[in-house]
Amino acid sequence: MKKIVYIIGFLVLGIFASCSDFLENDPRGVLSEEDIVTPESIEGFMNAAYAQLGNDHYDSPYSLWPFGNVRSDDAYKGGSGTNDIQTFHFFEVSNNIRPDFGELDNFWYISYVGVSRANKALKALEQISEADYPLKKTRMAEMRFLRGHFYFMLKIMFRSVPYITEDIPVEDYKTISNKEFSNEELWNKIAEDFQAAANDLPETQPQVGRATQKAAYAYLAKTRLYQAYTQDETYAVTGTNTQHLEEVIAATDKVIGKASLEPDFANNFLPGTFENGAESIFSIQFSDNDGTLFGRLNFSDVLSTPQGLGCCDFHKPSQNLVNAFKTGVNGLPEFDTYNDADFDYKNIDATTVDPRLYHTVAMPGLPYKYDPEFLYVEAWVRSPGTYGYYASLKENVAPNCSCVVNIDPFYGNSKNRIQIRYADVILMRAEALIELGRQSEALPLINEIRERAAQSTGRLPYVSNFKINTYVDGVNCNWTQEFARKAMRWERRLELAMEGSRFFDLVRWGVTEEVMNAFYTEEKTKRSYYQDAFFDANREEYCPIPLKQINFSQGLYKQNLDY
Repeated sequence: MKKIVYIIGFLVLGIFASCSDFLENDPRGVLSEEDIVTPESIEGFMNAAYAQLGNDHYDSPYSLWPFGNVRSDDAYKGGSGTNDIQTFHFFEVSNNIRPDFGELDNFWYISYVGVSRANKALKALEQISEADYPLKKTRMAEMRFLRGHFYFMLKIMFRSVPYITEDIPVEDYKTISNKEFSNEELWNKIAEDFQAAANDLPETQPQVGRATQKAAYAYLAKTRLYQAYTQDETYAVTGTNTQHLEEVIAATDKVIGKASLEPDFANNFLPGTFENGAESIFSIQFSDNDGTLFGRLNFSDVLSTPQGLGCCDFHKPSQNLVNAFKTGVNGLPEFDTYNDADFDYKNIDATTVDPRLYHTVAMPGLPYKYDPEFLYVEAWVRSPGTYGYYASLKENVAPNCSCVVNIDPFYGNSKNRIQIRYADVILMRAEALIELGRQSEALPLINEIRERAAQSTGRLPYVSNFKINTYVDGVNCNWTQEFARKAMRWERRLELAMEGSRFFDLVRWGVTEEVMNAFYTEEKTKRSYYQDAFFDANREEYCPIPLKQINFSQGLYKQNLDY
C-alpha cells in the first residue's frame, strides 16, 4: 500500500457554501475545534484538509482539464458527443456559458470545503501551545499552504471570490462580499498565505505528500506571476508590474537547485516508483488497496481513459496541439506555419517533431503508454467523427498497471497527480526574466527544458522522427525580448500540455481573444460543432459566479461582467 498522509476525510464536515444558516449549525456526529485540541487527535483536522485535495469529482475536477485544456486550443471535450456533459461543450466553444451550471457551483462548493477545512485546522491549532504540540508552527504553515492552493484555483476560475480566514466569526460570513478586495488585494492575500507557509515549512517532510518549503515558494512564484500581469476591470491586460516580477525571481531563487528535472520527461507521468520523484514539487496523493472500498483514486481524470480500455474517452488532444509539436529543419518550433498542414499519424515519418508529442498524445498504430502489449487502435475511440483519434496520455496508465481499479463503468487509477513540477518553476522564472527585459538570463533556462526533451526518447524505440534543438542566439534565432517571449510561451504549451494550465496562461498574457478566435476560425473548417464558436473578450476570461452562490448570499455576491 502506498504510504500517504491524507486519505482520512471524514473527521471534519463543517463546510460553508455561502448560506449562513447552514454555517451556523454543526453537523451531528462531527468533532468541533473545541473537542479536538489534544496532541493525539488534532492531526485529524489537518488530515481532513489534505483529504480535500482529492475529494473532487469528474464533472468538477481539481485537475481543471475542462477549464484549462478543453476551454483552450489544446483539447477537445470528447465523450459520446456534444451533449455528453454539455456544460463542458459550451466551454469548449465559448458559447452559452451560464451562471446556473451545476458543475461550476459544485467546483465553487468543494473548493470552499477545502478552505473551510484549512481554516478549522488553523483555528484548532491556535488553541494548543507549542510546548504541548511541537509541530504547531509547521502544521499551521501546511494549512496556510493548502488554503492558498484552494484560493488560487478559485481566483483563476472566478477572479472575484469572498476571502474568509479562520479569524472571521461564522456570523460575519454573510457580510463578506466577493468584491471586498480588489484584484491586486486578493492576489496579495493568497500570496501572504504562501509566504507565511514558506517562512515556517521545513525543506523536507518525513511523510510524503505534506507541503514543503520549496512547494510554498513555487506556489508563491506562481501567484506573483499571475499578479504581475495587471488587468483593468474589463479583464484587459494593461501591463506588467515590475515589483511582482522581481518577487517571482526571488521566490524561484528559493526553489532552483532544491529539485531537478527528471532525466526522462516520461518519468513525471508514470506510476509506482516514479511518483513523488525529483521533479515533483507538490503532488496530490492517491492510493489503492488501502482498506477502503475502491481506494483513494484520481476521480479528476477518470473520464479520459480511452473507450477501448474502459470509459469514457474525454479530454482529447486537439489537432492544433499535435501540430504545435512539429519542428522545422533547424529543430525549432514552426511558430508561424505549424498549423498550415496537419500532422498525419498514418505517416509520422513525413514530419519531424519534438519527442514530447509521444509522451503527451496517444495515436493509432503506436503502443499505448509505452507498452507494446497494448497497441492503440482507431477502434478504441468513442466518437472519431466528432473528436478525432487522439487520446491524452499524461494522466493515464497502462491497462495492466496494478494501480488500475475497475469501478464499473470507469477504470480509475491511483497514480499521483503532480500539482507543480520543477519544469514549471524554471519556466515561470524564465517568463519573469523576459518580461523584465533580462531575456539573456532566460535563454539557458528554456534550453534546459529543451535539452531534457531531446533526451526523452528512450521509451520511444518505435518512432524516430525526432528533431529538436536548443536556441542559439545569432545562429538559429535572434534572441530579442519579443522572440524570447514567443519561445517561452511556446515552451510552456509543449511542456505543460494537457496539464490544465493553457487557458489560464492565455488569460494571464492577455491574448485569449486573439488565440482562441484564430483557433476557432481554423477548427470551423474541420469540425461542424465549432460553427458557432466565438470567444467574447471582456467576459469569458472568467467563469460566471454560480447563481446558487449569489442566491445563498442574498445578492451580496456580484456577478462577473456580462453574465
